[in-house]
Amino acid sequence: MPMRKPMLWSEALLNATSTSKSSGDHPVEALAPERPLPPRYMHDTYAEILLPFASSPELFEQYTNAWGGLRTGMLMEHLDSLAGSISYKHMLGPGVETLGRIHERGFYIVTASVDRLDVLAPLLPVRDIRLSGIVIYTGTSSMEVAVKMEALGASGVEDTLLLGRFSMVCRDAKTRKARPVNPLILSSPEETALYLMGENAKKRRQSLALRSLSRVPPSSAEAAELHSVYLQYGQDSGHQLSDYERVWMGDTHLEKTMLMFPQERNVHQKIFGGYLMRLAYELGFANASLFTRSHVTFMSLDSISFAKPVPIGSILRLTSQVLHTTPPGELPGVVHVGVQANVVDVRTGHEQTTNDFRFTWYPDDGAAVLRKVVPKTYQEAMLWLEGKRALEMGDQIRGERNKKRSA
Repeated sequence: MPMRKPMLWSEALLNATSTSKSSGDHPVEALAPERPLPPRYMHDTYAEILLPFASSPELFEQYTNAWGGLRTGMLMEHLDSLAGSISYKHMLGPGVETLGRIHERGFYIVTASVDRLDVLAPLLPVRDIRLSGIVIYTGTSSMEVAVKMEALGASGVEDTLLLGRFSMVCRDAKTRKARPVNPLILSSPEETALYLMGENAKKRRQSLALRSLSRVPPSSAEAAELHSVYLQYGQDSGHQLSDYERVWMGDTHLEKTMLMFPQERNVHQKIFGGYLMRLAYELGFANASLFTRSHVTFMSLDSISFAKPVPIGSILRLTSQVLHTTPPGELPGVVHVGVQANVVDVRTGHEQTTNDFRFTWYPDDGAAVLRKVVPKTYQEAMLWLEGKRALEMGDQIRGERNKKRSA
């Protein structure tokens, strides 16, 4: 079920013009309550995309990077599209092949956030890759979609390369308010376990939001660690070690400004979220490479928030900063990078944040990072702590998965 460019842009413009004229004098009214939505079987929401890199040199050519590997940002773009397709499949039913027009369906689905994407094995281009996903949890108007990237061999699945979760929300096409989604039917113990995983992920996300440093101050332990970093790295007149290079967080600033064209639109006539993920990933990769002075390997996407849609024709400014690094000498060295997407109002110069991305990389050779990013302002200190929390969460998740593998 395609998530991009379902109609000509010229047709979309005509529809938008006629809609604005017809609704200019008539306020939008809330729809009357509908009948209960039929529940869906979890396994009926499953969908997959096969990328036969091993058998199709022409396809591999479209995805290869400068080092002979795969462009991870393009695979992320596919995962976002897949999560959207799966969500619509859940709402419309397993037999529906095409989405149709949004105003005729009466609802639309958007990505609210990406919880995590964790790389579990190298993304080698010599094997075919399968991207798959399934709805594992439904709330009142939200869905948790679990996605997986697998390497396929002659005998089937050889490796699970990546696991992640997308949080999708349903909106009424007329009122733009929350719209109920179909509940799930669980038909096996495995599906019950997946449902509990999705439910716990939603609860953990809500708990993290309550602990956000934009709402509450850091803990006493975090405040003490910040002070320790200040004493050890933040004083120009203090003792400086010779085996590392201090870099102020503000000096890691890297940005890119772009015009958003209709060729990258989604079915809602906004810029496709997967395209924004790819742009943010590639800018973050460049920043991590410049900071470590080496080629880096992707470890995880720690979070993405989609605050507002990006309009077609807007000017988008992507700003990247290195937010946290492992201590000098720690192996492997890890770099946590934040990328913020802002839409710029050309008349006033005012910027409005639409997306916030967090990524983690490490040097290809697993070497230590001998440059230490250090915050200089209070705002940077909070970003530094958020990066620390993200790295700790990633370590915890990877540790739990390693325990399950060895059990």
